[in-house]
Amino acid sequence: MSFVEYGDTIKDGDTAIVFLGHESMFPVKVQHGSVTQTKYGVIRHSTDLIGKKYGSKVTCSKGGWVFILHPTPELWTMNLPHRTQILYSTDISIITMMLELKPGSIVCESGTGSGSLSHALIRTVAPSGHLYTVEFHQQRAEKAREEFREHGVEHLVTVTNQDVCKNGFGVSNIADAVFLDIPSPWEAIGHAKSALKAEGGRICSFSPCIEQVQRTCLAMEEYGFTEINTLEILLRVYNVRTVSLPIPDLGKAAEDNSSPGFDSSNPSHQGSSCANLQQGTVQFKSGVPLREVVGHTGYLTFATKS
Repeated sequence: MSFVEYGDTIKDGDTAIVFLGHESMFPVKVQHGSVTQTKYGVIRHSTDLIGKKYGSKVTCSKGGWVFILHPTPELWTMNLPHRTQILYSTDISIITMMLELKPGSIVCESGTGSGSLSHALIRTVAPSGHLYTVEFHQQRAEKAREEFREHGVEHLVTVTNQDVCKNGFGVSNIADAVFLDIPSPWEAIGHAKSALKAEGGRICSFSPCIEQVQRTCLAMEEYGFTEINTLEILLRVYNVRTVSLPIPDLGKAAEDNSSPGFDSSNPSHQGSSCANLQQGTVQFKSGVPLREVVGHTGYLTFATKS
């Protein structure tokens, strides 16, 4: 199993996603002899998972069922264990595009955190690119190494435990792009410039506060970066649901009543009149925004090495 290569069959040691619904899923490490408890009952790894195909519908001990999905960076972002605040798919998608990443790109990242963006970067630069990720916190760095090894991508990433603001990324003049998600990114701009290739390399800094953005932009100008711009992504999600509305009365019944030959004393005519006056309903699909909308997450500042 690898996060960058699809495998058909669930194997012992794989990380799989147990899918109970769009709002309910979780990762599980497949191990021979182990069991996983769900609200639908027990899943026995030896008999229910190992050897089955990814995407299979698995029946639990209580008669309910779940799907077992192959892990992807998108699914991992939704299910990973949070060691820090993470970036989600909305920001990740614009980062990978604006940094102009492609297979074979060399990327430097700090800090690693919970590895949400890291997995997406690795999948984007695979199979011939490489990610150099720096994490200040030793335990988080060790946990990231362990996860990358379990997910079959350790050959595409190098994890370093050091302070990027003091010691840099450990590489020079090779990176196509640099990403910063640290409290004081302006202190690492000089090291980012040193890590980037001779010219044309791209840099992105993620900051939740506008004061951080201001200081970072000043540092980018000082080190000669060009095309500096900052953007903010606000996502508005709509629920698609069925709505029923009454059919408006446009006066058809009144016109029928006034037509020649209409006899209001005739019982059959009275029945048709009541039928015409009775309004029906029509159903249609409608998009309705959520009552609570996620607002500001952070500012993304991009620039190019001149």
